[in-house]
Amino acid sequence: MSDLVIVESPAKAKTIQKYLGTGYEVIASMGHIRDLPKSKMGVDIDNDFQPQYTDMKGKEEVIKDLKKRAKKCEKVYLATDPDREGEAISWHIAQMLGLDMNADNRVAFNEITKTGITNGMNNPHKIDTDLVNAQQARRILDRIVGYQLSPFLWKKVKRGLSAGRVQTVAVRIVVDRENEIRKFVPKEYWSVDAKFTAPSSRKVFDASLLTVDGKKIEISSQAEADAILKSLENAQYIVSSVKKKVTKKQPSPPFITSTMQQEASRKLGFTSKRTMKVAQELYEGVDIEGIGAVGLITYMRTDSLRISDEAKKAAAEYIEKVYGKNYLPDKPRVFKTKSNAQDAHEAIRPSTPELTPARVKDSLSTEQYKLYKLIWERFIASQMANALLDTVSVDISANNCIFRASGYSVKFDGFMILYVESTDNDEENKKMLPELKADDKLKLKSIAGNQHFTQPPPRYTEASLIKALEENGIGRPSTYAPTISTITARQYVEHEGKQLKPTSLGEVITELMKKHFKKIVDAKFTADMEHQLDEVEHGEKDWVSTLHEFYDDFSETLTKAEEAMEGQRVKVPDIETDIVCELCGRNMVIKYGRYGKFLACPGFPECSNTKKIVTETEGNCPRCGKKMLLKKSKKGRS
Repeated sequence: MSDLVIVESPAKAKTIQKYLGTGYEVIASMGHIRDLPKSKMGVDIDNDFQPQYTDMKGKEEVIKDLKKRAKKCEKVYLATDPDREGEAISWHIAQMLGLDMNADNRVAFNEITKTGITNGMNNPHKIDTDLVNAQQARRILDRIVGYQLSPFLWKKVKRGLSAGRVQTVAVRIVVDRENEIRKFVPKEYWSVDAKFTAPSSRKVFDASLLTVDGKKIEISSQAEADAILKSLENAQYIVSSVKKKVTKKQPSPPFITSTMQQEASRKLGFTSKRTMKVAQELYEGVDIEGIGAVGLITYMRTDSLRISDEAKKAAAEYIEKVYGKNYLPDKPRVFKTKSNAQDAHEAIRPSTPELTPARVKDSLSTEQYKLYKLIWERFIASQMANALLDTVSVDISANNCIFRASGYSVKFDGFMILYVESTDNDEENKKMLPELKADDKLKLKSIAGNQHFTQPPPRYTEASLIKALEENGIGRPSTYAPTISTITARQYVEHEGKQLKPTSLGEVITELMKKHFKKIVDAKFTADMEHQLDEVEHGEKDWVSTLHEFYDDFSETLTKAEEAMEGQRVKVPDIETDIVCELCGRNMVIKYGRYGKFLACPGFPECSNTKKIVTETEGNCPRCGKKMLLKKSKKGRS
């Protein structure tokens, strides 16, 4: 009689079955099997928030099969993902199958490899009830907010709206940034920039005016710039000082969930949701030619920078073999994990560093290859030697003015031979300076005053919003991608290229929430709630008392808001376009419906004309030459 191992997904089951072999049967629960009911709140608030779980619709056959196989096996192992959600799934399965809750039947795999699975199976443990309670508290908290706040929005704004504990704060962050941009008043300033050549070189290099009469200069108008230019007519430009030094540039640490999502957004153009989907596939296992099914990366929901000694050793062996010993640091790197991180898992890394992107490329989809290459290169680079940069700062004097030119060149590339962060734009190639020494007389090629204006803060992108959520302690690695997907799907925020822009609906709801539910949209309050849930997870706080503390205040706030807005409704302003309604001649407006934006006549109900919003792309159809139109799939892909 074989032992039963239950995981979430068929792909993961297939990979694990390969390593466990005979004596084990590995099957998938297909994710959660029980949850709070969709048709009602499903939480008995008056009875200490007791959840009323029900079997999920569509899971009847899966549940029947799990029960049938559990009866026939010797022992059941629960091998769901090693996080809050995975622990909750194992707990629900154990409840449903009537397993002993004190038995050591929970196993966790940080990586789906032979080593990872062997370690997991050799170290079974009890289900972590603190972890389960933290998940329950989060789920119930979100259900209460959603089920009690959403109807308030239906009555005061429009039907079909939803509010969420984390998503509401995320929308506020985007709205606040938009308001900053609107209020921003550009300020004019000028610079005086020159181009020179050195006696020893024909290479032209740039320098900018730094000081006049020994004081740092701020030029606010063209008249000031012109006065400085006039004072420099027929001036001699002489190098007054050359400062050189060697600086060290350290590699970035291996990925955690948030940095992986940010870098995949910047370098690959992936949405956070797409990144997590592909990462899940790489973790669960892919059929590699000549090897079979293997998990290529460690668990992808983590905020820890810890790396196992075995992985460091494997990386060092690869680096020495391919690049040479001088590309290794003096000692293996240790990256410091932030204080509030859940250090249960390692950082995201290749589970088998010897499996290079080139080795597995033919076995992966294009998306899988791109993300695996990013993860692999980031990890290997993190274990490499520092890059050494020759930096130079040159001061050039002319009359009573000092110009400064600065630049750097790569003395030793170190980790940069393999990986450079997306924020670096190869500036070392643009800022190479010719050989200069003190008292060199330079030839002026050109000099001019240039007008500039201060810029407003940029709109958030998915990458920068994830960074803001992480820095503010809002949400956890598992919630960043779903949060962004939710606020865009609900049409509170929309993409404008890579930028995130609030819709009029998102702005109206945010202002309403700021007025009546200050705590719900307050980043500090939400971060503190996350901290309390972490305390529940560590067994330091009771989950029921945590919910009481939140609900008692929330319930009172909701009652006050309903009284304050008795008989009132908030209108979402329409965005007028220059498209004329062909039936009545009015300018059509943008409305938000179930399937996104559309054009509608503002004369409704007298005129009920509506149209799809058609967006033309830059390219033409190669067959007929007409303009190509941008279309979206049911999943929202362009």
